[in-house]
Amino acid sequence: MRIRRLPEGTINRIAAGEVIERPASAVKELVENALDAGASRIDVVFRGGGKSLIRVSDDGCGMDAEELALALERHATSKLPDDNLSDIRTMGFRGEALPSIGSVARFTLTSRARGGGGAHAIAVEGGRRSDVRPAALKDGTEAEIRDLFFATPARLKFLKTDRSETAEALEVLRRLALASPQVGFGFASEDRRWLDCPPGETREARLARIMGAEFMENAVPVSHGGEDVRIEGFAGLPTAARAQATQQFAFVNGRPVRDKLVSGAIRGAYADVLPPGRHPAVALYITCAAERVDVNVHPAKTEVRFRDQNFVRGLIVSAIRRALGQARPVADTTIAAETLEAFRRERAAFTPPSAWQPPPSQAQFAEAAQAGFAMPMPPSAREESPAHSLADFPLGQARAQLHGNYIVAQTASGMILVDQHAAHERIVYERLKAERDGRGIITQPLLVPQVIDVDGATFAAVLSVQDMLADAGLVVDGFGDTALVVREVPAAMSSADWKDVLQAIADEVTELGTLQAVSEKMNHVLATFACHHSVRAGRTLRVDEMNALLRQMEVTPNAGQCNHGRPTFIELKMGDIERLFGRS
Repeated sequence: MRIRRLPEGTINRIAAGEVIERPASAVKELVENALDAGASRIDVVFRGGGKSLIRVSDDGCGMDAEELALALERHATSKLPDDNLSDIRTMGFRGEALPSIGSVARFTLTSRARGGGGAHAIAVEGGRRSDVRPAALKDGTEAEIRDLFFATPARLKFLKTDRSETAEALEVLRRLALASPQVGFGFASEDRRWLDCPPGETREARLARIMGAEFMENAVPVSHGGEDVRIEGFAGLPTAARAQATQQFAFVNGRPVRDKLVSGAIRGAYADVLPPGRHPAVALYITCAAERVDVNVHPAKTEVRFRDQNFVRGLIVSAIRRALGQARPVADTTIAAETLEAFRRERAAFTPPSAWQPPPSQAQFAEAAQAGFAMPMPPSAREESPAHSLADFPLGQARAQLHGNYIVAQTASGMILVDQHAAHERIVYERLKAERDGRGIITQPLLVPQVIDVDGATFAAVLSVQDMLADAGLVVDGFGDTALVVREVPAAMSSADWKDVLQAIADEVTELGTLQAVSEKMNHVLATFACHHSVRAGRTLRVDEMNALLRQMEVTPNAGQCNHGRPTFIELKMGDIERLFGRS
């Protein structure tokens, strides 16, 4: 076959396939044009999953008759005044969106230039344009798409249900609304208004409106920078993580992106505090010099490429870890709500005894105390300062221990319930990491090396990571064919049961093939050490020991969750407790 030029209509439809993949793509392009036009309010109307009707109205600067005709030409744009692709400061810049839409749909564009004469309209159907004609419009621009993909019916077969396409378009608008809180957004479909954001909101108010007040209650602010790159936003608590990554939003210079580098950095930042299969809720706003990032990677403009990818990734990881590692532990309010609901269910299920019984006598109380039912309180604990001094302690003062594992503490504003093993596990882990990152983990040679008999599989697995264990402060050698000799141990864990620790490490190596990859390997080793050296469940603690644990939690990074991502404590405010008893 001979080489020939494709017809203009075919070229436009091929280009449209890259830019307008589905109705949500059309919404994205039209709304981004409205943002570039300086709109303060943008409204979207959706019908039939976007196949029947998409209408986007804005109050931006608008266009006059000459610009309106030019806007439908391919690669005609007002957004590259110097033709410099290294300095892109607008949402759009390719000049492909409007002609692409016009080549696959029945498209009408009506606009009125701000401060100009009357409004004008132009229509295009399957690539065939009409003349510009006078029209009626108060201000701004209105873009109306009908019968999307009627000119490329094969594309219709690949669209999802109307409900799915509507949800995808709504998600696009939610991301754009989060990126531009100063702009008002509305989204209506099938006579229902799904989104209504007033203009002029703060970033925090817009995040609470779209991601939910629950997210803001269970997130910590992120603010970190280096050179000319700045990372801001909010990072959700690890204990509030979800099964899907649907609540992760990233913005680069005001542009919503779905970038592998950013999502990978988020995973790396949470790797130390989240169990596998859980995803945090995050909203990150990244600002940098325009020349540091290339947004001209794909026609959809949802991917970006940073000039120094390792630097940006490291900055994101550091920003999130610094935010999560704040000194004061933060409780997850969703867990508190679940706790209250559990109390209510138990109360509803409680059946009082059929016959009244007198309360126990003083002698019976004394007998119960001698049997171990009363918590022994040393004089120092009985003579603690009055309740108003609790404000000095974010996690309050210990009052009791339940079931040998849970510490009950009174705070200035309520109470907390602490899992002593999970809390101490995090404390030991963070101490080991701090030692490693400082002068190295402090080790203690054993006066008499400990010989541990193991099976062949455990023997081989432990020796395969022998060097890594030495870097973590645990010096182990082989002895014969089935014994391991422990010669040095981390000083912070001199009393650990090293047979259990080595068995746990062997199990990990056997299951994963290795202890994962480099920095995470060391963290995994230290986490295993910490888990097997922490206060065990069932151990009775004195009040001063419980208070010491609380004080250590208050100054330990990530103390709100254990090394496996589970919460270390639950907080109930006085208002919550009073509602349980019908007092508020």
